[in-house]
Amino acid sequence: MRFSLTPRTTEFYVLFGKAGENALEVARLVERRFREHPNSGVTQEQVKAVETAGDTVTRDTINLLNTQYITPFDREDIYLLATEIDDVVDYLEEASDLLGLYGIEMPTRHAVEQCRVIVQACEQLAAACDNLKSMRGIDEALIELKRLEDEGDRILRDALASLFRDERIDPLNVIRWKDVYEALERALDACDTAASVIANIVVKSR
Repeated sequence: MRFSLTPRTTEFYVLFGKAGENALEVARLVERRFREHPNSGVTQEQVKAVETAGDTVTRDTINLLNTQYITPFDREDIYLLATEIDDVVDYLEEASDLLGLYGIEMPTRHAVEQCRVIVQACEQLAAACDNLKSMRGIDEALIELKRLEDEGDRILRDALASLFRDERIDPLNVIRWKDVYEALERALDACDTAASVIANIVVKSR
């Protein structure tokens, strides 16, 4: 691929805005799917469709990166941010898929709480992505996102403890829910990593 000497820096901001919105949309769908399971109005096919749309945004961002000589911030940061937001969506889609794959009958309180926290984290991530150009309000969003990541860690610890505390729980259910909890936790961790990338961008721009 050849580099273009014509600056298209504004397109990066547009694409990151779309990526943040896509992650938030998937998070809201997955939260509703877990909360309403097994009679949810949200299907796995709907979640997958939005995840696929996010893949397109990620691909467009990387293609733009590979063809632009001038970028609004470090090339490595652009690539890392695009892939981390993509990871958020992928892990959410994976967790949602496990509901059907494992034949889970009812959601647990902990899983619903994890999804709630992830939605709030994605709201902050989307806000930070929207404000990359102006750099306004990003610090507040990142601070809140870090708090939510800590809350998610607490919920995960409580969830895993509850699995192993009750001897009446079927060992297969322990395995199933451990996988689901950890997929949701990976999504939240990816939000936190994306936030760290944005924090680096902000520091370098000052």
